[in-house]
Amino acid sequence: MQRPRSLQGRLLALVLGVVAAVWAVAAALTWLDVRHELDELLDSHLAQAAALLVVQQAGEIEDDHQAVNAPSLHRYAPKVAFQVFHDGRLAMRSANAPVQPMLAFSGSATNGFRTVEMAGETWRVFAAHGRERDTQVFVGEQIDSRNDILWAVLRSGLTPMLFALPLLALAAWWAVRQGVAPLRALGRTLAQRQPQALQPIAVAGAPAEMAPMLDALNGLFERIGELMASERRFTADAAHELRTPIAAIRAQAQVASASVDDAERRRALSATLQGCDRATRLVEQLLTLSRLESGSAPALAALDAVAVVRQVVAEAAGLALDKRQSLALEAPDSLPVHAEATLLSVLARNLVDNAIRYSPEGASVRVLVRAAPGGAELTVEDSGPGMSEPDIAHLGERFFRVIGSGQSGSGLGWSITRRIATVLAAQVSVSRSVSLGGLAVTVQLGSAVHS
Repeated sequence: MQRPRSLQGRLLALVLGVVAAVWAVAAALTWLDVRHELDELLDSHLAQAAALLVVQQAGEIEDDHQAVNAPSLHRYAPKVAFQVFHDGRLAMRSANAPVQPMLAFSGSATNGFRTVEMAGETWRVFAAHGRERDTQVFVGEQIDSRNDILWAVLRSGLTPMLFALPLLALAAWWAVRQGVAPLRALGRTLAQRQPQALQPIAVAGAPAEMAPMLDALNGLFERIGELMASERRFTADAAHELRTPIAAIRAQAQVASASVDDAERRRALSATLQGCDRATRLVEQLLTLSRLESGSAPALAALDAVAVVRQVVAEAAGLALDKRQSLALEAPDSLPVHAEATLLSVLARNLVDNAIRYSPEGASVRVLVRAAPGGAELTVEDSGPGMSEPDIAHLGERFFRVIGSGQSGSGLGWSITRRIATVLAAQVSVSRSVSLGGLAVTVQLGSAVHS
């Protein structure tokens, strides 16, 4: 497996690369600028020298047809040459100047700068003429001398920069290393943590850029802690609640196996079946609650709330008939909501089942589905004894059951109802039924039109 590149190395490479690129561009710009200014300066020098010769030769050269060789007065003199022509004849030249004109001219005067080749060397030549235009002056300078001056200027400017680059690289390395020190500290902290450690991470001196990452990590640890606590709680609750129906089933099975009376045996077997049904319902409720708490609820979509509730009421009709209760549904033909069919069905089933279970024989249970501001409203009310305010405050707590109700159950129905309401972004309210006198539970659902 290839090791990931170091952040420190990447930052250092980027910083040094940018510095080197800027340095190269600065050097190139310096080169061009110095060369331009140097050419301007030395061209001016040539022009001034030619003007001086023009002035001098007017008084010194009249009828002398003999060319005069100027003496070499400086060690750089071989790099500079001049010629003075009078009436087309060479009147004066430097020792290193050729006899032939440095710039070709056919009797007529010429002016300006030219770059020419003489004796294998490149020269920069300036041509000028006298006032009477019978005198032609050429002043030349070797290009190599200009390059020598240019390199001398560049060396004086760039050499310190070259020596500064290693120091700059060292400073950049130190700065980058200090900058990423909190990341290394975070890595060491994570490497040293125990698997079960879920407390928040704090890194001293962490920059602002690390704050989102630390917040995300701490949020992740918090969610993992909540999930683990939920799993432990679920396991403990499931083990505790399953112990009772399993023990009851075992006891009834023992009675059935030991009984010699057929009627008693049938009662024991019937109680065993009821215990199995209770255990099955408890397992289903536990699995539903587990799926909700694991965050695996399906995505919400538009659906017909009336169709879902109508199916739930039809399934619960048998239980209501067994208790000689009146079960009624009041709803429009259809009402779209933003929900999930299975979750809405479980929620409605729990409410209807609780109303039937905890209402006495002959009671009335009414289910209403109607439009409401911002969505729809599902109400399940009964004519049973209702609940006290303290008991209503405990609704939604796991395994909470009203003492003295005389009904079997897992105590998870309301926990599941509350959790489903959270997933569906619904609001649940509990009160006393105005029309029937028992308990009334109202669920506010979002409209599919506004989803």
